[in-house]
Amino acid sequence: MRHILIVGGGYAGLYTAWTLEKQLRHGEARVTVVDPRPYMTYQPFLPEVAAGGVEARHAAVSLRRHLRRTRVVGGWVTEVVHAERRAVITLPDGSERTEHYDELVVTAGAVTRTFAVPGLLEQAIGLKQIEEAVAIRNGVLTAFDRAAGLPPGPERSRLLTVVFVGGGFSGVEGFGETLAFTRALLARYPELSAEEVSIHLVEATDRILPEVAPRTGRWVVEHLRERGGRVHLGTQLVSAVDGHVVLSDGTAFDANLVVWTAGNGANPVVARHTDLPLDERGFVTVGADLRVVALGADGAEPVVVPHAWAAGDDASVPDLAADRPGARTVPNAQHAVRQGRVLGENLVAALRGRPPRPYVHHSLGTVATLGVGHGVFEYHRLVIRGPLAWLMHRGYHVLAVPSWERKVRVLLVWLGQLVAGRDIVSLADLAAPRDAFVRGGVPRRPAVRAAEQTGERAAEPAGERR
Repeated sequence: MRHILIVGGGYAGLYTAWTLEKQLRHGEARVTVVDPRPYMTYQPFLPEVAAGGVEARHAAVSLRRHLRRTRVVGGWVTEVVHAERRAVITLPDGSERTEHYDELVVTAGAVTRTFAVPGLLEQAIGLKQIEEAVAIRNGVLTAFDRAAGLPPGPERSRLLTVVFVGGGFSGVEGFGETLAFTRALLARYPELSAEEVSIHLVEATDRILPEVAPRTGRWVVEHLRERGGRVHLGTQLVSAVDGHVVLSDGTAFDANLVVWTAGNGANPVVARHTDLPLDERGFVTVGADLRVVALGADGAEPVVVPHAWAAGDDASVPDLAADRPGARTVPNAQHAVRQGRVLGENLVAALRGRPPRPYVHHSLGTVATLGVGHGVFEYHRLVIRGPLAWLMHRGYHVLAVPSWERKVRVLLVWLGQLVAGRDIVSLADLAAPRDAFVRGGVPRRPAVRAAEQTGERAAEPAGERR
């Protein structure tokens, strides 16, 4: 049997494998998916996970549960030598193994792009993984608990300040959901006032949500500001050292949480450890049929790389539905899911000697949540705002999340919230689950807690060690 190796189990990887399972004949080929996580992350739900609107596990789709005829390997593909049809896989214990294949599918996804901003890597967190979204939610809830026990002052203000950097969908939706979340929390914390809570959105350009029309983007900014959000356009993060945020417009303040959502970068494994052709950004170049191609110089026709395919956020895919020549599909779930399906069908066609078909997808519109009861939808000149757009956002994504099992779980959580409201329990101690056992219930002193956050050791009284 021919061996198909899929690098990455995200949207495109899962749907490619799913399609192959449905269309391959028995014994026609065997499929392997390699990913360090045993699940696909449904990233459009992450802003709601961060705000307690969706349970964390419900934004994850188990690979092993839904890929029943696919071999799933938990590990990292750290090198691909396509000329020799082999890939090196690093397993969780650090050991390496070589996997030989006949067909390669690269769907490793993109990574969060960062810049050399002082303090960024030490203080900030992304919003691309479920663990990050859970940490943001716990961080906000823990900060409210601590702030409620402090008198008004600089430390209380710092705890109640959150900054989102990046005005794309992740940043705006995370900002809007957190804004609604913190306003709802104030009803449970009579010691705190709305004026003390500061939620900032920092965007380097003069507009947010570049996928929507400028007029719609301006409305979103005005709407968020009317709800108490602080939106900084044409502004960059200059420094975040020790949580002291400095912006390029001269604004400076202390923040408890900095969330970085300023764009995607090429997956380093794909960009640095493969012999596949890449574009100037480090993404795999593919043709319209999702076969990997080497772009010709001076207008020459692209040359197909045999037995190599790519899709999703780590691929530079021609956008045949766009009006301008040379356009590439934007990295979002709408494209990744559909590209995965087309790639799977094209791979089966290639195995059977049939020509693959090009990927063409006309946008179904743009929809974004701005917090519970707030949203925006745009399709050409049709723009819908407010609660109806928010319901459309929830309706679209509950239909789009893979598997009926996940759809039902998400719907039940939303129905429960309509009756009882959001769950506001913080589980911050999940980061150190053995702490209570090891310390025997002795509370940590503030100096010890601060040292743990910075990775240093702090001396404790002998009577408090066990």
